[in-house]
Parts: sequence; structure tokens; C-alpha cells
Amino acid sequence: MKHRKGKKCGGARKAAKRLAALEARMKKLDAQEHVVGLLERAMAERLAVVEARERAADARESALTDRDALANERDRLAAERDRVAAQRDTAASERECRAAEREAALDRRLAGNGSKPALNGDETDEQALERAQLEAQLQRAHLDGLTGAYRREVGRLALRNEIERARRGDGRFVVAFVDVDGLKGVNDREGHAAGDRVLRTLAATMRANLRSYDPIVRYGGDEFVCGVAQIDATEVQHRLGIIDQSLRHATGVGITAGLAAMTGNETLEELTERADAALLEAKRDRLN
Repeated sequence: MKHRKGKKCGGARKAAKRLAALEARMKKLDAQEHVVGLLERAMAERLAVVEARERAADARESALTDRDALANERDRLAAERDRVAAQRDTAASERECRAAEREAALDRRLAGNGSKPALNGDETDEQALERAQLEAQLQRAHLDGLTGAYRREVGRLALRNEIERARRGDGRFVVAFVDVDGLKGVNDREGHAAGDRVLRTLAATMRANLRSYDPIVRYGGDEFVCGVAQIDATEVQHRLGIIDQSLRHATGVGITAGLAAMTGNETLEELTERADAALLEAKRDRLN
């Protein structure tokens, strides 16, 4: 009996040991599975990060492509703008050359048709009429047909004369570079006749708010340059503000202007360049 009981006790201990070993192994397997799960989650998170980086890289590449396309489009538009400006300058130069030729021809006709008084001081009605007609044609040749402002080359001569007169006077002279805001939009929406009406209205408004002897020059398509002597830049700016408000009331569009007050012995070209730079700065400020 004792022998059997010993065998039973030994078997129970062995079974307990096996059970304990089995439980330990199960715990180890559970721990390993937990580690494997952690590794799988870490791997999944790493894959998600890689995919996110790849998507971000694709987005950056797409943005760079779009930016390059936009830059190319800007370059194309700038080139087109330069081409149009060059064509406009060429056309303006040709018009000015033709106007100069007409003026020279009219001068020759005036010189050959009674520019000198008759010896007896008399002039027939026919000669007087022809003289008046030729002088009127000569005056019109100096002016822009649409606005009545000076043509560019003749206007520059008038501005230079006013600068010299200002130097002999109190030395005050202001050049204003004026540009119509949104004239292209008017042309696109309402046609070029409406745009021409804006330019005519602007020229008339400038003449009404400046003095009769202040030169007003049509410098480009929608650009005007005027010179004002014996007045400070502040007063010129005030008058341009009145012109802007009047034009807006009449046509729905306004102007932007840049001013340059004469200092020292500046040339007309230097004054005009400074006024043009002030105009560009004013446009940038308005956009911001």
C-alpha cells in the first residue's frame, strides 16, 4: 500500500510540474504574441507614415508643377505685354513721324502763302482765309485727335519750355503722370467707343481743373502727363483728387497719379521717370 501511495504522489508531482511548465509556456507564448502584436502595430504605423510622406511628396511635386506652369504663364503674358507695348510704341512713333511731316508741310505752305505781309500791307480775303485754314490745320496737327491734348513729341517740347520758365521764376514745377484705372475693362465690357469717351472726359476734366497754360500731354494709350508751375505738389495732388472724383462720377472709373516736384537742374526725362515710378508705387499701394 505504501508503495502505491508513493507512486501516486510522484505522479501527482510530475503532473503538477507538467501543468506548471505548460502554464509557463502558455504565458511565454502570450508574451510573444503580445510582442508580435506590438511589432505589427509599429510596422503598420511606420507604413502609414511612409504613405503619408509619399502623399506629401506627391502633393509638393504637384504644387511645384503648378507653380512652374503658373510662372510659365506669367512669363508668356509678360512677353505678350512687352510685344503689345513695343507695337504700340512703334505705332506711336510712326504717328508722330507722320504728324511731324504734316507739320513741316504745313509750315512750308504757310511760308509760301503769305507768311510775309504784302508790301502795301494789304491781304486779300482769299489769302486771309487760306492762312487761317493752314494755321488751324497746323494747330490741330499738334494735338491728339481724340482728346485734344498735346501729342507726345510736341507736348514734351511744351513741358520743356514750362520747365525753363519755372527756373526763371520761383523754381516750382510739378510733373504729374496720370493713368486711367480699368480702361481695358471698360473696352472689354462696353466697347472701345466707351473707352474713348472715358479718355475724352478725362482730358476735359483735367483742362477744367488745371490752368489754361498748363501743358496736358497724351503720353500713351491711357496715360497722360501734365506740368504745373508755381504750385506745390500738395495742391497738384488736391486738384488731381478732384479730377479723379469727377471722372468716377461721370464714367465709373478713376485715375491713379504719380507726382515729381522739380529739384535743382533736373531734365524733363528725369522728372517724368520719377513721376512714372511714383505712379507705379501708388498703384501697388492701391492693390495692397
